[in-house]
Amino acid sequence: MFGIDLVDASLLPAIAIALVAGVLSFVSPCVLPIIPPYLAYMGGITMNQLAGTRRARRPAVVAAVMFVLGLSTVFLFLGMAASALGRMFLQNQQLFGQIAGVVIVIFGLHFLGLFRIPLLQREARLDAGDRGGSAIGAYVLGLAFAFGWTPCIGPILGAILSMSAQEGSIARGTVLMAAYALGLGVPFILSAVFINRAMGLMNRLKRHMGLIEKAMGLLLVAVGVLMATGAFSRLSFWLLETFPALSQVG
Repeated sequence: MFGIDLVDASLLPAIAIALVAGVLSFVSPCVLPIIPPYLAYMGGITMNQLAGTRRARRPAVVAAVMFVLGLSTVFLFLGMAASALGRMFLQNQQLFGQIAGVVIVIFGLHFLGLFRIPLLQREARLDAGDRGGSAIGAYVLGLAFAFGWTPCIGPILGAILSMSAQEGSIARGTVLMAAYALGLGVPFILSAVFINRAMGLMNRLKRHMGLIEKAMGLLLVAVGVLMATGAFSRLSFWLLETFPALSQVG
């Protein structure tokens, strides 16, 4: 489309990883517990209204959509910037991939509990002020949350940004960040639409936060190893050989 191959078989593994990373970010200890009060605050309604009729929680649904748009705006611009920067490092792409891979593995080992990095134990969110009860306010909160780089989201977001930079193409890097935003944003919106069911699911998930954190760690270690060893390209060739129909994608 438009003379640009945005998606092909070589990008599909990275897109899948970015989607999973977004979902894991959503269920992370930094994000999942704050979703109900965030939805109520952004929609300018009470928690009782949030759990009430569909009409009563409609402002929260609108706010959730605007919040996700704010998140996505930042993520897409970060993807563009990382990809543009990656083009500058194309001559040293292998070295860049190895360094980024090692850093991401270290982040993963932190989440697996093998050791702790003090910087990742602290939260760093921007204060968006009193922005509750308006669509624009929810959008601004989305921008602030994305820039906050909370301990759970920061390393995963950094891993996807490193993958975007390796693409060396602004369009392809932006697609990866869009996949990450989709994985994080869609569950957020669905939580607002089906809040009663979502809150029950959230309560069950809270009992497994340790397991979720370890899953995040394993994903980061896997991404780091793939980047450091250059295995993404081999994985792409394997996909093409195993599923020839993928060669028609893009």
